[in-house]
Amino acid sequence: MKSQSIVMLLAVAAALSAAPAWALEKGAAAPQFDLQGLDGAVKLARLQGKVVYVDFWASWCGPCRQSFPWMNEMQAKYGAKGLQIVGVNVDANSADARQFLSTTPARFAIGFDPQGATPRSYGIKGMPSSVLIGPDGKVLLEHSGFRDADRAELENKIQNALGAVK
Repeated sequence: MKSQSIVMLLAVAAALSAAPAWALEKGAAAPQFDLQGLDGAVKLARLQGKVVYVDFWASWCGPCRQSFPWMNEMQAKYGAKGLQIVGVNVDANSADARQFLSTTPARFAIGFDPQGATPRSYGIKGMPSSVLIGPDGKVLLEHSGFRDADRAELENKIQNALGAVK
């Protein structure tokens, strides 16, 4: 099991290393994506007008396990106000992601990107990483990692972004 996790980590690292050397800049248009999800297609274009928190995660990522309860809380608290959280899984094998989700459920949209095209288009370098997108489709914030100390700042950014939703 441990060697399988290492192989997956290396595969994701290799895929991400092909990413551009730059990350998205604040104010840049967020790259579109159309992914197969747990409940059908997950398309960024369908979320225009909402504040979207895109979280890139993998089954082997410890901090990802910590971020899911917080994201569930944010979706429940702010969903009716215009927030949509989208978790983009980068596991090469979606069975690994589904196993993770069986013990750490997501109450937000999940899309699968086993080829890693979406994190490459966003310039993502590690897991978890998140991008907050405004209702106009432009990047408001990029964030790497997830620590308890991040919760208040991230929620504040979400609240500020929701203030722009009409």
